[in-house]
Amino acid sequence: MNRHYKIVLFLILAALLTNCNSGEQNKVLKLAHGLDISHPVHKGMVYMAQQLENKSGGKLMIKIYPGGQLGAERQCLELLQIGSLDMTKVSSAVMEGFAPKYRVLGLPYIFRDKMHVYNVLDGEIGDELLNEGSKYWLHGLCFYDAGARSFYTIDKPILHPDDLIGMKIRVMKSNTAVEMVSAFGGSPTPISWGELYTSLQQNVVDGAENNPPSLHTSHHYEVCGHYALDEHTAVPDVLLVSTYTWDKLSDQEKTWLTEAAEESVVEQRKLWAEAEKEAFVAFQKAGVKIYYPDKAAFAEKVEGLYKKYEMDEDLGDLINRIRNYN
Repeated sequence: MNRHYKIVLFLILAALLTNCNSGEQNKVLKLAHGLDISHPVHKGMVYMAQQLENKSGGKLMIKIYPGGQLGAERQCLELLQIGSLDMTKVSSAVMEGFAPKYRVLGLPYIFRDKMHVYNVLDGEIGDELLNEGSKYWLHGLCFYDAGARSFYTIDKPILHPDDLIGMKIRVMKSNTAVEMVSAFGGSPTPISWGELYTSLQQNVVDGAENNPPSLHTSHHYEVCGHYALDEHTAVPDVLLVSTYTWDKLSDQEKTWLTEAAEESVVEQRKLWAEAEKEAFVAFQKAGVKIYYPDKAAFAEKVEGLYKKYEMDEDLGDLINRIRNYN
């Protein structure tokens, strides 16, 4: 064996050993989601990744793939279910197609105010829902604030539910969202988030509904000049880890990840409040017209939806518990 061959062989073996050792010492979890990197929820997850790296001394880390790089929300959930992706962040409205109890979070006007949302999600009901997904291979880590959703439209404002009659409104792929817009009198049109800007430009839909930071970071306000703050729902985002990944983590690693996620919730809520202020400044500069319709008229229209959901024993119990939660 000549000297040159020995050197090459040594370098190859050294590289292999280095890779093996780093694999034993360092673990990198892949986290995919559909939001822009300027979004406060993305920034909250970046904070979580930093906290996790600090806590673990670099032994457990997260690599984030934003902007739908690895697929839309439903696709990411399916990747978690088969163990091909470690973590994802989705709207809890999308989770209802996987873990039915999540439907309760998408009911219009179920929350009284922001503090009611936080109290429910931070308490036993929130824990119950996070654990609910585990039987479907989707272990919940935490909820992120996603604000209140309201209607934004191209040609006219939504000041009363009757204004929605004959209008095509983009909704998430959620039966609850579809039923809600139908109850208001509109025509719900499920479209993925990544396709919505073009759909608005081409008048495939007349408008959509979402929170202020999402309207801002998506640049949908460049197309839609009317934003009516009826605040019909306060659907949170949820951070999930595949049970295939979760079960492979040591107890120490689970503790690191859980603590990092919980700490990121506190930071993300601060980021969210700042992002809402920034969004309204941007809307004002762009000439977007802001409206404050009477919410009572909207709430009255969805009473039938509550009666339907209360017929389900599990959902009826959750509805009562949430409404009575202080």
